[in-house]
Amino acid sequence: MSNGSGRTSGSAAAGAAGTGGAGAVYGLGLIGALVYFWQQADGFVEYVVAVLKALVWPAFLVYEAFAALLG
Repeated sequence: MSNGSGRTSGSAAAGAAGTGGAGAVYGLGLIGALVYFWQQADGFVEYVVAVLKALVWPAFLVYEAFAALLG
């Protein structure tokens, strides 16, 4: 929230400051997932699919977690 002087109030700044670590974790996970899926690929199409899978790796993680919890 702006207070008229171009600065944000404490509550808006505090909310934005807590998201920095999540980007780093996602970035490291992206690299790790890319390496994992890239090693399993054999052809050009599979390499393209590996890159796409690496971009959405959290969806795979959540799916497997729910599959494990629900049996």
